[in-house]
Amino acid sequence: MYIYMFIALSTSTVPRKKMACLACEDLRVSFSIQKRVARAVRGVSFGLDDRKTLGIVGESGCGKSVTALSIMRLVPAPPAKIESGSMMFEGADLLSIPEKQMRGVRGRRISMIFQDPMTSLNPVFTCGSQVAESLLLHKGMGKVEAAGVCEQLFAEVGIAEPKRVFAAYPHNLSGGMRQRVMIAMALACSPRLLIADEPTTALDVTVQARLLELLKSLQDTKDMSMILITHNLGIVAGMAHDVIVMYAGEVMESAPSKALFDSPCHPYTDCLLKTIPSTGRRSERLTVIPGTVPTPLEIPDGCPFHPRCPRVTGRCKKEHPPLHTVGADHQVRCHHYE
Repeated sequence: MYIYMFIALSTSTVPRKKMACLACEDLRVSFSIQKRVARAVRGVSFGLDDRKTLGIVGESGCGKSVTALSIMRLVPAPPAKIESGSMMFEGADLLSIPEKQMRGVRGRRISMIFQDPMTSLNPVFTCGSQVAESLLLHKGMGKVEAAGVCEQLFAEVGIAEPKRVFAAYPHNLSGGMRQRVMIAMALACSPRLLIADEPTTALDVTVQARLLELLKSLQDTKDMSMILITHNLGIVAGMAHDVIVMYAGEVMESAPSKALFDSPCHPYTDCLLKTIPSTGRRSERLTVIPGTVPTPLEIPDGCPFHPRCPRVTGRCKKEHPPLHTVGADHQVRCHHYE
């Protein structure tokens, strides 16, 4: 159902010169858990061009959110540790710059919309004061000026009563309205990159559609790049220019959105696509992928997907597959991608 709802949110067809916004290379993140090491992100690499949207998809526990938090340098250390890799943004490696410099990037040049606005917003401060905080910190505005900008931002994100919401506390608002406040907070300093981590989680379908349409519209008007993290391939179909599919902390497949949907090469991608509900299969049972995602402490040898893979062979159980190039900007981590 989602794929039909969001396919109308088509990406811009106006040709623009490609410029790199973010380049991630060989990111590795681990967690220390009871004297054991859990490798949550294992050698993830990707690139994102200016004014484009990158979709990161996969089931829960695949490493999507840890990857996003690593961009912002928000993984809790300890127990987390960014073991290696680089994250180039505006000429600087975000993984190695001093924390003081990173605070100038975080919230100002790169902003993030978190999964649950109820836990991301402070319950003891008004929504307006929380959005104004970044303007006071990064823009040096006075309180009166920041309040005016906040109300304007609330109007831009579709809040009908900006003054009322400015003075309201998070618990006074609906889930969709709290998410709009989070979007306003993320856009307050006109960032170059917006990371949206499951921005429509726990919202009903109609609210999801409105918020996704809002994000697409704001991206076009504010010339932002965006990373959209989701387990819903239907959302990605209408929003993303490029997609990476993650599993067990690794990139299983990466490709332009159209190529991924037209010709998926990895069996995991194929399985995910088959789980999308279709209006033409009302009498059929929903397709499910057998088994569960392995924990970072129990990643199997060989290909991490082999215990659940319909194409598994003996080679898959022993040899870890490299990334193969199968077309322009299309890579897949599978021994049997052909």
